[in-house]
Amino acid sequence: MWVAAIQLNSTEDMSRNLEKARAFIKEAVKQGARVVALPEHFAYLGPEDKNPPSAQALEGPLVKEFGDLARRWEICLLLGSFPEAAAPGARPYNTSVLLGPDGQILARYRKMHLFDIEVPGGPTYRESECVAPGEEIAVAPLPGSPFTAGLAICYDLRFPELFRAMTAAGADLFFLPAAFTFTTGRDHWEVLIRARAIENLAYVVAPAQWGQHSPGRRSFGRSLIVDPWGLILAQAPDGEGVIYARLDHAGLSRRRRELPCLRHRRL
Repeated sequence: MWVAAIQLNSTEDMSRNLEKARAFIKEAVKQGARVVALPEHFAYLGPEDKNPPSAQALEGPLVKEFGDLARRWEICLLLGSFPEAAAPGARPYNTSVLLGPDGQILARYRKMHLFDIEVPGGPTYRESECVAPGEEIAVAPLPGSPFTAGLAICYDLRFPELFRAMTAAGADLFFLPAAFTFTTGRDHWEVLIRARAIENLAYVVAPAQWGQHSPGRRSFGRSLIVDPWGLILAQAPDGEGVIYARLDHAGLSRRRRELPCLRHRRL
């Protein structure tokens, strides 16, 4: 299965962000990708705001428009994340949506682990001030393929129990859209992604934000596609663009037979 991960530098200019996303999806389809993944906050990444312009319900224009694209090109398309509007006056969820080749929603995941952190010498974030936490894992088979996908978002990467829960529910491919900070990404992004892949003998497709988004908001980038042995199949350089890799389910199954650690788990 040929997959693509899109790296963006989303800003406060939502129209420009969406134009870039559409163009890169089209490019990925022309290269033969049957699964395409966008990064976290692909539509808007500006100052933290309880009511960003990208906030909307699942029935809103983002899901509808990109559902139409998925159907037109008969691809599975991951909308990395956008603020899913909840009840009036309530904080939105940071929600990732996986669309099938018919344009319908295969899975919806609301980010569980919110990024409230002070990095020494770096930025301070309080995601929980603007975002409500989710409570459920999201796992779904990918139509037309033997893979079952599990959904996570950015900071979730630091919680291996989430990935193990998705594996127990049948996942052998993880999507991890992110806007990982530059400060932490330099040291932790690659090693954590490879660890989650190795621990669960699963593929990880991690489309990321890159560069300066707004004052005080900078992402590391280096989008990754990693195989179940922890080997990097593709890595994005600095800048916007698309990376590709071919996922081999037969090879994944062989790895899990040869190293049956998932069956040996006691806890």
